Parts: sequence; structure tokens; C-alpha cells
Amino acid sequence: MKDYRNRITVNPKVHFVKPYIIGTRITVDNVLELIQEGIPFNETIQNYYPDLKIEDIKACIQYVLDLIRKEEIYMEVS
Repeated sequence: MKDYRNRITVNPKVHFVKPYIIGTRITVDNVLELIQEGIPFNETIQNYYPDLKIEDIKACIQYVLDLIRKEEIYMEVS
């Protein structure tokens, strides 16, 4: 995916500032929860969000990857 910014946005007036897919009210975390459950992209579109395109789902993943790459994450090692 070249750039998720043409598919994902954040607006203070929408979804309490959660990132969402442009032209929808579908948040990035809604899509990622389905991915985490192991639901294939095509099934996500067919059964949950028929207005999405596979590129939208990939944009959600790219958005989160970009956040992780910019953020320092500290974890306690046990």
C-alpha cells in the first residue's frame, strides 16, 4: 500500500477522534478486530462491511503499522 492517508482520516467531530475510513463511519479498530479474529478480508467485506474495498482494509493495517513505527513501546520483560 502506497499511502493510507487517502483512505483513513481522523476528525474531532466523528467517532470521538478515532481514525475511520473516509466515506464511511467504519473505524480502523472495528476492521482490526475482525482481522484479529482471523476473518479473511473478503469475508469481512461480504458479511460485515460491504461498502469496503480490500484496499481499505490494507489501509487500516498500514495506518497502525505507521503508528507503531513512530511510537516507542516499552514492555516489562518477565
